Amino acid sequence: MTARHACGDNADLFTGSSVAARHIAGVDEAGRGPLAGPVLVAAVILDPARPIAGLADSKTLSAKRREALFELIRERAVAYRIERVEAAEIDRLNILQATLTGMARALRGLLPAADLALIDGNRLPRDLPCPAHAIVRGDALEPAISAASILAKVSRDRYMHQLDAEFPGYGFAVHKGYPVPAHLAALRQLGPCREHRRSFAPVARCGVR
Repeated sequence: MTARHACGDNADLFTGSSVAARHIAGVDEAGRGPLAGPVLVAAVILDPARPIAGLADSKTLSAKRREALFELIRERAVAYRIERVEAAEIDRLNILQATLTGMARALRGLLPAADLALIDGNRLPRDLPCPAHAIVRGDALEPAISAASILAKVSRDRYMHQLDAEFPGYGFAVHKGYPVPAHLAALRQLGPCREHRRSFAPVARCGVR
C-alpha cells in the first residue's frame, strides 16, 4: 500500500449536500477483470490550488500520459492512498466484495481524512469513514475519480511487470493478467501460479500448479 499526506482544502462539489465538505476524495480501482494479480484501489484528494490538466479515465490515456499524470497527482494531491487486494483475498471474498473492501481501506488510510467520497460505479462499500456518492462512469466525469483511476492503473501495471519477472512464461507484462488468448494458452501449458485467482472459471479449469 502507498500513501501520501499533506494539507489542503477542497470546495463542496454538491449543492445542498448534508456535509460541508472540505476534503473530497475520488476513489477508483484497476484490475477487476484479470485472471491474475491483485486489484489496486486508489483514493485521492485533489488540491484546487494546484490543478492538474488532462485528468481523464485512465483507460482513455496512453501509457506515457498516465505515467506523467501519475507523478503530477502524487506531487500535487492533498493526500492519496493506494491499496492492494491480493488474489487470495479476491478468491475468499469474491471480486466485488474485495474491490469494495479495498475502497474502504483506501479511504480510511487518507490523512487528512476525507469529508466526502466520490466512488466510481453504482455500489458503495460498507463501513465507510465518511459520507459517499456512487457515480456511474465517474472516472470520466469527476477529476478526483479520474486521478484515482490513474494511480490505480499505473500502480497495477507496474506490479504486473514485477510479477512477469517472478513468474516468467505467462506474459503478465504484456497483458497484465487479462484473459487474452496468449494468457489462456500459457495457463493450459503451465497451470496457475500463486498470483492466479482460483475462483475465476478459466483458472479453475486449469487445476492447481
